Amino acid sequence: IMFYSKEKIEKTVKAKGYAWFENGDFNLNIVGVRNSNTGNKVSNLFDDILTLSYKIGEVWQYNEWTITTDPGKKAVLEFHNPNGVARVVPGQYRGSHQIGLHQGKYEALKQKGNIKVYRDKNKDMQFDTNTIEEGSAFGINIHHSSFDGTSTYVENWSEGCQVFANINSFNTFMDIVRKAEKIHGNSFTYTLLESKDLL
Repeated sequence: IMFYSKEKIEKTVKAKGYAWFENGDFNLNIVGVRNSNTGNKVSNLFDDILTLSYKIGEVWQYNEWTITTDPGKKAVLEFHNPNGVARVVPGQYRGSHQIGLHQGKYEALKQKGNIKVYRDKNKDMQFDTNTIEEGSAFGINIHHSSFDGTSTYVENWSEGCQVFANINSFNTFMDIVRKAEKIHGNSFTYTLLESKDLL
């Protein structure tokens, strides 16, 4: 079941004045959609979507996978950054990621450019949005959760990272990313939308 469509994502990205990549094959539009229905509550679930839109020849390809764009319960209660747990602020981050090792273990998309995050340190299971930090070394990576199959709860799989629930989905995503790298180089833009903003 698809929640969205390439048309809907493209329309929203362009309406926000963000870049939409359509020149050449495998010029990836990596767009996360945060589930606005949960409000600021820590759901601890993989209830967001990562979409991928790109062309091969003149034909658009569109993929969707289940992810989290939010830290899980364990991360909210036991974060490692003194300023609080991170949660990506919706926006477009040009050249924010590159292929690299996640925690030195396996290839994922690693943060290399500036990203804005909300910081929350009061552990009340509600995400705060009043403190914003910007930097390139927060380790906001795009990676997978468990190494076997699908994870049900986010817990500390994400302390701000964008994390795939299912490892096979992640591997499919990375195969496409590697094809893109060969053509366009090792630099990727990440865009995060709120589901309530979709046109």
